[in-house]
Amino acid sequence: MTATTSARSGVTRIARTGHTWLDIPEKPDFARLRREVGVRLHAAMADQGVDALVLLGNGNVMYATGISWPLADAGLSHVERPVAVVLADDEHPHLFLPFREGSAMESDLPDDHLHGPVYLEFDEGVAEFAKTLTQLIPAGATVATDELTGAMRRAGSALFSSAPVDAAPAVGAAKLVKTIDQVACVRRACQITEQAVAEIQKSLAPGERQIDLSAEFVRRTFELGATTNMFDSIWQVMPSSRAEGTWTTTGDLALPLLTTEREIQQGDVLWTDVSIAYHGYCSDHGRTWIVGQDPTPTQQKQFDKWSEIVDAVLAVTKAGATCGDLGRAATAAAGGEKPWLPHFYLGHGIGTGAAEMPMIGTDLGQTWDDNFVFPAGMLLVLEPLVWEDGTGGYRGEEIVVVTEGGWMPLTDYPYDPYEVPRGN
Repeated sequence: MTATTSARSGVTRIARTGHTWLDIPEKPDFARLRREVGVRLHAAMADQGVDALVLLGNGNVMYATGISWPLADAGLSHVERPVAVVLADDEHPHLFLPFREGSAMESDLPDDHLHGPVYLEFDEGVAEFAKTLTQLIPAGATVATDELTGAMRRAGSALFSSAPVDAAPAVGAAKLVKTIDQVACVRRACQITEQAVAEIQKSLAPGERQIDLSAEFVRRTFELGATTNMFDSIWQVMPSSRAEGTWTTTGDLALPLLTTEREIQQGDVLWTDVSIAYHGYCSDHGRTWIVGQDPTPTQQKQFDKWSEIVDAVLAVTKAGATCGDLGRAATAAAGGEKPWLPHFYLGHGIGTGAAEMPMIGTDLGQTWDDNFVFPAGMLLVLEPLVWEDGTGGYRGEEIVVVTEGGWMPLTDYPYDPYEVPRGN
């Protein structure tokens, strides 16, 4: 690990070097992206023996159809949301869309594959949808879905002639490896996020409210080309001790907490976590800030330890490695303790969702981690943390592309106000 100074910002970054650099286009070819995604999705359906997919999840619909959807996580509880039907013998998905405005729709779907809204939270809406499915899906077909509303469950065989199977194996397998244009979208989402965050951090001062930071972030990212705000921005003030903090029922540090009108104070340690999407593909950005002052020696040591953990994890990151390999490397670098929250993970995938498979170090267990082998072209978000009683700790996120020989970074954001060690 070495330190470099960015001409753009004049601040010091860690220059972590992977083994392979991909030729990522500056602008994604969206027609090629949709075409290659369709090939991957149909291949995964064939592997799983699925004849039709009925997709309700926003991220899955965006993946299958190539649209953007402005509501993201907020749309999960909304009765008006997009739905996709993917047929094994049809290269084009069918899209049911509540409204076109605001969807940043660039889909080249034929007119007969574009439909009006369906209201699957209601019995009447499901009954109408059933009529459409009868025309699209042959009798006896194996149907997979990622979600069933209460009304869909009540409809039973009136909606599907036989019980649908889980769509996750097919969709998850397709989404795991990203095309070069999907990588370009994620990189652009990261660039937009980092530019907006840099402007916020530069003007950060005691007395500002958390919700004002969120408002500034959303406004600026959309000015820069974001199409979706993925979740409520996190500017969480971390406790310096267990006595001062909010903790889960299992005694774990609570993260994230909702953003409020709380005014940040001199010396507050903020764990930041924000995400937007660019044409359906997400960023995931996290750093630790200290309001109005430099880190104490103890806080600096925590950052140094966090950096050592990231370096150790990246040293084993490449195609053919497993989730277990990364977990063991992180734990060894942290002195034998797992450097991530029990209700979170060491790392995760990213794409049309801010957190996708694989999830590293979760309650899926060690056997699952050891059996999940990384393919080349997978994106990975690493987010270890270091915390101990008496200080606010350090947490940050880095996004990389897994390659045959190692990895390639997609994030490029400094670590101010922490000093970056020079050399190894």
